Amino acid sequence: MPKTSSPILPGSTVLVRDSCSIYNGYRGFVQRISDGKAAVLFEGGNWDKLITLPLEVLEVN
Repeated sequence: MPKTSSPILPGSTVLVRDSCSIYNGYRGFVQRISDGKAAVLFEGGNWDKLITLPLEVLEVN
């Protein structure tokens, strides 16, 4: 039976699963979705970063 995943929506917490990305393993919040990509906000200590990533490398957490 194939694994079903939750849809990625704005406000979702996601985990990056891309071994080629420096953000692999980071958790962030989806801000918006457009054209198969999501703008993900990463917050950590004294920095915030908004990165656009393809939906296929994100996993709902």
